[in-house]
Order: sequence, then C-alpha cells, then structure tokens
Amino acid sequence: MTEWGHTGFLNLDKPLQWTSHDVVARVRRRLRTLTDCKKVGHAGTLDPLASGVLVLCLGKATRLSSYVMHTRKQYQAQITLGRTTASYDAEGDVIAAADTSHITQSAIQGVLRQFIGEIQQVPPMHSAVKVGGRKLYQLARAGKSVERKARQVRIYSIDILSWNNPIIELNVVCGSGTYIRSLAHDIGQALGAGGYLSALRRIASGHFTISDSITLDKVINSDKWLKQIVPPHAALQHHPCLTLTASEIQRIQRGQFIQRRTNLDGAEVFAFTNDKRLVAILRRREQFWKPHKVFLNQP
Repeated sequence: MTEWGHTGFLNLDKPLQWTSHDVVARVRRRLRTLTDCKKVGHAGTLDPLASGVLVLCLGKATRLSSYVMHTRKQYQAQITLGRTTASYDAEGDVIAAADTSHITQSAIQGVLRQFIGEIQQVPPMHSAVKVGGRKLYQLARAGKSVERKARQVRIYSIDILSWNNPIIELNVVCGSGTYIRSLAHDIGQALGAGGYLSALRRIASGHFTISDSITLDKVINSDKWLKQIVPPHAALQHHPCLTLTASEIQRIQRGQFIQRRTNLDGAEVFAFTNDKRLVAILRRREQFWKPHKVFLNQP
C-alpha cells in the first residue's frame, strides 16, 4: 500500500514512563517494518508521568497535526494536597509541606469554581515552553528559575470524582494548551495547603477517546492495528468539508483558485475526492477558494 494509504491518525493509549517522543520513534520503526510509510508525528504531547490518549499523525497527516491538536481535552487528574513540588508533579523535590486536616469537600468545591472559564495560567518551570530561546525544563535542570508570563487558557468544567484527604481526584475538561500540573499547583495554593499532580490520564482529545484507543504493546506485537488508522475524512468530519469535481481537483493541483460554494462561509475548508481522499485545505479569498495545503498530487 502507498504512503497515502496509511495517511491518517492513530489513537494510542500512551503508557506511563514513556515520553511522547519515544512513542513516536517506536511507532515509526514499527510502521516502517510493515509499510512504506516513513512519517510519524503527534498532535499534542503527554508528560512521561501521564497516560492516555496520544493522537499520532501518520504519513501526510503529519501536515494536519494542528487541526486535531487544538481541540478540547478531557483528563482524570489526581492531586495530592499538603505537599508542593518544584515540578508541580511527583517527579520534583518537595519544597513545602502543610497540614490538610482542615480541608473539606465543600471548601474544595468552592475553590474549583475559581478556575472555571478563561483563566490566566503560568507554565511550570519543568515544561517545553521557550524563554530566551531555551526550553524551561532545560533551565530548570540547570538549577535556574526564570519569570514566566501567564497565558490565557480555558477550563470548561472541573468535577470531583473522589475526595480522600489528602487526595482529590478530578475530571477536567479544558482547551488545548492547559497545563494540568499548573492547575493542580494553583488549586493547592488556593486551598492554603499546596498540592501537586500525583497522577494524570487523558481520556479524550477532541473526538479521540480512550475507549477507542490502542495500546503500544499491540502496535509492537501485531499488525492488526493498521486497520485502526483513522483516515483524514473521518477525523476531520467536524470541520467544514466539500467534495470537488474532477475539473476542480485539476485546478487545485495546479495551484489555481476555484469558485467558492455559497453554502460554506468559513475561512477554511477541507476538500475531498468522491472516494474521500483528501485533496487540499482551501482558504477563502473573496468569492473563491485558494489552495493552502495540497495533499493529492497530480498523477
């Protein structure tokens, strides 16, 4: 099968202790032994101490990563109160401790309401955000701490799953770019006892859910997972889409504009063939659609 045949997305349940980069490298090696597809990337990382949905982009779908990355996320997060760590998670050294006997579920519920909606969040020092050209975690490992600018993120909901002092388990639905470690730290601070993220599992990333995911073991030890590659037309069906005529496909492949369909008013649209192969991403230019990214080359 051609590389186009393996273009799509793989919903993988990332195991603990693996970095997202290591998972990508392992899947890439495995894919090369089974197919002629050579490209693998991811649509949003997970920390080594987190497990759950990691969306991998295969083949030409690596050029679509941003369209599945910037989506709503859902997490199950465990926060241990009474301890503050340098990394905001279980990996870092404890830098402060406090009593938690006074904390009630009612108090937690009241604090959580402060974090619903659009909030300002400071990225943790142990993160990949760049300051002065260097990633924060590189500076942290060198024993340096720098001022970080707060960023606006969106939290749609936070629900308490359980409370067994000093451990809270939460269900968090948020926008992309949200640091759950920072959220855990800030909740602990708001409760006056400190806290760190002691466990994290991503159970949804956009329309990719944990119930439909595949384990890394199955990828390594079988070839049946190839059937679980989600093609672009299925992964992108919630975006504006259109089917092109043969003449329109030829114009797009030559870099030419086509007449805009009046029933699609968005700034961007995904264009497919009759048999659902992705032709291009088109952008609006007055009454026309212009090629932005072309995927289906001329024969």
